[in-house]
Amino acid sequence: MEYRVEHDLLGDKNVPADAYYGIQTLRAIENFNISGVKANMFPLYIKALAAVKMAAAKANYNLGLLPKNIKEGIVAACEEIMDGQHNDEFPIDLIQGGAGTSTNMNINEVVANRALEIMGHQKGEYEYCHPNNHVNMAQSTNDAFPTSINIALSWMNEELVKELKCMVASFRQKGEEFKHIIKMGRTQLQDAVPMTLGQEFEAFAATLEEEIDRLNTNANLFHEINMGATAIGTGINADPEYPAKVTKHLRDITGLALVKASNFIEATPDTGAFVIYSGTIKRLGVKLSKICNDLRLLSSGPRTGLNEINLPPMQPGSSIMPGKVNPVIPEVVNQICFIVFGNDLTITFAAEAGQLQLNVMEPVIVRSLFENIQMLRRGMKSLRVNCVDDITANEDHCRDMVLNSIGIVTALNPILGYEISSALAKEALATNGSIYQMVLDKELIPKDELDRILSPENMVTPHKLDRIGKENNDK
Repeated sequence: MEYRVEHDLLGDKNVPADAYYGIQTLRAIENFNISGVKANMFPLYIKALAAVKMAAAKANYNLGLLPKNIKEGIVAACEEIMDGQHNDEFPIDLIQGGAGTSTNMNINEVVANRALEIMGHQKGEYEYCHPNNHVNMAQSTNDAFPTSINIALSWMNEELVKELKCMVASFRQKGEEFKHIIKMGRTQLQDAVPMTLGQEFEAFAATLEEEIDRLNTNANLFHEINMGATAIGTGINADPEYPAKVTKHLRDITGLALVKASNFIEATPDTGAFVIYSGTIKRLGVKLSKICNDLRLLSSGPRTGLNEINLPPMQPGSSIMPGKVNPVIPEVVNQICFIVFGNDLTITFAAEAGQLQLNVMEPVIVRSLFENIQMLRRGMKSLRVNCVDDITANEDHCRDMVLNSIGIVTALNPILGYEISSALAKEALATNGSIYQMVLDKELIPKDELDRILSPENMVTPHKLDRIGKENNDK
């Protein structure tokens, strides 16, 4: 392998000759071989980093601080990076010391070396375009790094919400498909009162749909950025007009409604937006995991469980039990949600650990949020495509369980009263008898009236109550 020699504060190192990254990136590769989760695994993050450097170059050029040829080289390099051409040049582990300095220098070096080539120079000829002097002009890791995170999270949230909307639509379609299927509802895993399978699936859609607004509302917090704050919020080494100009360029480049933070010294160490958004992600995970629990219960059996629905068989379920098929897709989504819960706790601790004018724990916040969003998005897609879209219902079995259930006595409670209804339920349990037949045998309600009361439409929606032998109150 051929090398070029680069130097920094600590001395010289051999950098692969064909690499766009430089010596500080190489040190980070050596120092932070930690989690195996690399920056290049999240293309939107790389795109956001390049957007920040492009906006900074344009702002500094507007202020007369950056020569035109260097600005054009930086912008062209950033355009290529935003287009995904150089993702492999970002091999740094997301878990790193230094509050993101390694990541910031990674993008600075890649942009500088590619800009050098565009300008007709060789990689490493930093006298013509320097990672710190030119690409990082008027910036610190402490404003460039969190700004890129905010932009990346805004874009990632858009992708997550898009998949969530598809998930909602899938459950809603099943709600419509199953709207005529009567079944027993359950509380505390015990028979409750009848409902339709369609109502159950529509409830899944409704509970997830609520999260769309929650995610978007809290993701809007990422639109406040601290570009121009530089090291601690005082704006040292940045022109007074720079914050407004770089923010405007970033709005144009990203298409996001970005605004300058009102207090840079407060905004620089603040991680409150990450905490709130993480809580929203956790809430979505809680709901998804609960739904997956329900799907596994409803499909349990097939002979000795609830067996109300059939999940599509995805793979053989046992190495020893022939014919067994497991609910593997809901199971994997459950496990994704458990990771989300743990990452939320990590984010909480990391946010609390901030000290004075900087929170150096932002890298683990970034890694945790990125992982949560990516895994939830992929998990929801798998749940939708490989499970929900092809769920079928065991309609006859659902109806039989309703007719044989003690729970239908609840529908008779307004007519017969609680004491008589309780006695019927107790006798039916003791004798394995039918509530329906017992009411007829005891001549408590005429058959035509009983059939009306116990009709599916009367048991699954509110309706005006009539008492036998008495006039309706409205008459």
